[in-house]
Amino acid sequence: MKRRIGFWLLTAVLLTTPILTEAQQTTKVARIGFLSNASPAAISARTEAFRQGLRELGYVDGKNIVIEYRYAEGSSERLAAFAAELVRLNVEVIVTTGATVTRAAKEATAMTSIVMAQDIDPVNNGFVASLARPGGNITGLSTLHPEISGKRLELLKEIIPRLSRLAVLGTSTVPGNAQSLKETELAAAAFKVKVQYLDVLGRADIERAFREASQGRADAILVFTGPVFNSRRAQIADFAVKSRLPVTYPQDEYVEDGGLMSYGVSLTDLFRRAATYVDKILKGRKPTDLPVEQPIKFEFIVNLKAAKQIGLAIPPNVLVRADRVIR
Repeated sequence: MKRRIGFWLLTAVLLTTPILTEAQQTTKVARIGFLSNASPAAISARTEAFRQGLRELGYVDGKNIVIEYRYAEGSSERLAAFAAELVRLNVEVIVTTGATVTRAAKEATAMTSIVMAQDIDPVNNGFVASLARPGGNITGLSTLHPEISGKRLELLKEIIPRLSRLAVLGTSTVPGNAQSLKETELAAAAFKVKVQYLDVLGRADIERAFREASQGRADAILVFTGPVFNSRRAQIADFAVKSRLPVTYPQDEYVEDGGLMSYGVSLTDLFRRAATYVDKILKGRKPTDLPVEQPIKFEFIVNLKAAKQIGLAIPPNVLVRADRVIR
């Protein structure tokens, strides 16, 4: 009898061991890094989209995944230290939120996988060998889409038929700024619009840029993407009202904070899709085997409150094409 009991106990242990092992494997907590040059508030919608993408794939922060957030809050010099810290924490993936951030992560490690949630031109920035074959430890999503500049000017022309002078606000130190300017100038030439480029390197330059745009008799302003602008969205909207100048922006977040209109790549969509890269890497895929994806969703947002503040009427044929209208 004792031998039979011992036999059945041994059999039970052998049968339950694989189940226990499997349970331990499924409850493994993965650690990933999230590195940004902005403040948490400035990119809250994008961050939530990324978390939502993870949840849709079965990842819950604090249960089967831990996200280490590092925000430089506009102080780019802090990025190198934050990137090095994430590497020391042995995160399995570092998610980056722009070219400046990706460069800091790239300089910190050649081993840890890096997922770009957005980058205007990862090939020319030296992050990947090609979109189809990244060839290193970096992959992710690109915002590169040359037709955007032409579309923005086309919409401005429809709203402001007399448009002949356009002030462009950019930051020359931001990767991709030069290319964005080149594309805008090409589009402007086709519409016979003269471009006045104003370099904004810091917060204090924003007011000066609006003043110079007014002095240059600009009919409208186009704002490029960049941390200086993104961290001062409401301030820029206020200057636009004071200057009574129509301003178009690269993302919907500016319009939600009081801006007039935006047309561009849906960054929340890109951040949601970045979660799929994290998932594939955690399941064993290598960045070098994951092609960089280009944008597939674009959004046109109009703020009628902002239009009213500067005495601008948005034509009905333009409003009907908007993905969203803030009234």
